[in-house]
Amino acid sequence: MRQLLKVCITIMVVGSVMLNAQEKLPLKLIMTTPMPGFTGDFDHFGLDRKGNRLFLAAEEHKTVEVFDLLTGKRIHSIEGFGQPLMMVYLPESNHLVVTDGGDSSVRLVDCKKYKIIKTIKLGEGVDHGVLNPVNRFYYVESGGGHKGPTHVLSIIDTKSFKHIGDVAGLPGNSNEGMVIDRAGKKLYVNLTGTDEVGVVDLETRQLVAKWALPDAHVAHAIVLDEPDHRMFIATRKPARFIVLNSDTGKVVTSLPCVGVNSDMSFDVLRKRIYVTGSETASVFEQRDADHYEHIAEVPTAYRAKSSIFVPDLKRLYVAVSGKGKPDAKLELQVYEVQ
Repeated sequence: MRQLLKVCITIMVVGSVMLNAQEKLPLKLIMTTPMPGFTGDFDHFGLDRKGNRLFLAAEEHKTVEVFDLLTGKRIHSIEGFGQPLMMVYLPESNHLVVTDGGDSSVRLVDCKKYKIIKTIKLGEGVDHGVLNPVNRFYYVESGGGHKGPTHVLSIIDTKSFKHIGDVAGLPGNSNEGMVIDRAGKKLYVNLTGTDEVGVVDLETRQLVAKWALPDAHVAHAIVLDEPDHRMFIATRKPARFIVLNSDTGKVVTSLPCVGVNSDMSFDVLRKRIYVTGSETASVFEQRDADHYEHIAEVPTAYRAKSSIFVPDLKRLYVAVSGKGKPDAKLELQVYEVQ
């Protein structure tokens, strides 16, 4: 009897410790939306904050899935894509611009009817894109096709939905994450073919600087902290969270992070950075512009690499993929910031 009592007390203590540890994590899972029938990878998100809608690219399913931002419920499936990858929502027109790697195109979706209404064909290798917040031009990776020594960024005027020009001659055959400053003057891009960060002058449409990423390869997500003149980058080989001086390109610090990472968000209010990858989300805290601390690895799921942070809701939305795992259970996870 006494031995049984000891076992029960031990279980209660361990359970209490585990519960306290979970409560102290900076992210708490508050809801999950299962995605039965889906396989392969999810890619990136799009956000309609006013309409409380979340969009997600389902690559193998060849659709863009629409969720209710508040409830997490899946409310629609937009069809007609070959391989949807990245997107941006345009609130002024209620349209969604989606890059489609299936036939190297960019598609315009009417988000009232949930129908593709226009398509622009580009060069082989369409993938990543970024919107200029000032002139509303959308810059799309294309023209490399994983073959040539250089690639281009095609420029789409989202108001007329026309291909109006290119940023040509970017080193390597592909790129990953891109970000544009709030003034709409500079574009920063992770050049995966050469393991560099490229700086593009958007007025002249010229590459004006290249910054090497020392001892790091396959850089994916990129985020700007403009007030502190800092740039955050997540790489895969090895998996690192790297901080650069955005004026000089010099490395400020480099810390280990989750592998198979794809997206990263900067929680400005709490000075936290969330990097999502397979099995966990790495959370870093910015002490000041030059000092960063890894504060947690939050358990997520297999290939839970795609994510988006909605600051006013204090929520991080994470897509759980299934590429390479036949029995994977794909789903949308919603985490609340603690």
